[in-house]
Amino acid sequence: MNLPAGVEPDPGAALLVLYDTALPQVYGYLLSRCGQRALAEDLTAEVFLAAVEAVRRRPPPDVSTAWLVGVARHKLVDHWRRAEREQRGLRVVQGLPAEPDDPWDERLDAMIAQQVLAELGPHHRGALVLRYLDGLPVPEVARLLGRTVHATEALLVRARKAFRETYERSEGRDV
Repeated sequence: MNLPAGVEPDPGAALLVLYDTALPQVYGYLLSRCGQRALAEDLTAEVFLAAVEAVRRRPPPDVSTAWLVGVARHKLVDHWRRAEREQRGLRVVQGLPAEPDDPWDERLDAMIAQQVLAELGPHHRGALVLRYLDGLPVPEVARLLGRTVHATEALLVRARKAFRETYERSEGRDV
């Protein structure tokens, strides 16, 4: 199809064509490295969303399967960094040393802590994640939650207490 002079082809259409061939490769790349289907699916979606954003820029990049796999690599590294920040933050919340003696204990503790966070109400989970995992100061957490600083400090006290109680109940549970 010939386009009139000065009209560029739609890079979005090219991305749609590429999607069908690149999807199995991008997903396979991510799944082989993270070993978790749900995570690989989420990260694959993030890769293609990033590609959509990229082709909207002027000039758009030359999007290829190799380019998408490169984006996937960056998305996976970003995920691992976030997970590490979360684990460090959870250790701080629990009052544990920064680095436990046994790496297996660290892994088990992190898994239990993630389960505990998932069991908390969204208001407690949100406050703890923003404050301790994202490392935001209390005034910024308050702003993001639409609360006063005093109300946020009180919420954090209740959230830490709820986390501690749920965590202690969870320690005997199989992970």
